Amino acid sequence: METKVAVVMGSKSDWPLMQESVNLLKELGISVEAKIISAHRMPDELSSFAKQARQKGYAVIIAGAGGAAHLPGMLAANTALPVIGVPVPSKHLQGMDSLLSIVQMPAGIPVATMAIGKAGAKNAALYAASILSDRDPIILQALEGYRKQASEAAIASQEEIDADI
Repeated sequence: METKVAVVMGSKSDWPLMQESVNLLKELGISVEAKIISAHRMPDELSSFAKQARQKGYAVIIAGAGGAAHLPGMLAANTALPVIGVPVPSKHLQGMDSLLSIVQMPAGIPVATMAIGKAGAKNAALYAASILSDRDPIILQALEGYRKQASEAAIASQEEIDADI
């Protein structure tokens, strides 16, 4: 069975942000599926998904949530798989409410929490890849290649600044 990452969001409005995670996972060659499961409107589906996730081949769950941001914590409460929370920026509080809701999990139900917004969505994918790289040398190679490319881009930026001085 192929190892997969689930990218879960509470509604379609979260998709433009969570697509950043999906795209980066695909770029790294990691099998990914995106799902809409609302913690508040679909509690039975959430519980069923999380409890069956390991048997369905998922190894990591990335959950994007805004506002009260219960999705990552409720998923984590229903599975022992690693859950990575991505705070979705909200209209009124710009995602601070989401960040605090995700990061303040009680002891015993951990959720790795990323930054608010696009950086968090990308880092969630990279963190999932890091978790998977321990058991998959192909993912390790892809992750190391991505990091090397990022390093080379930063060095090139410095060279451009040096040329302008």
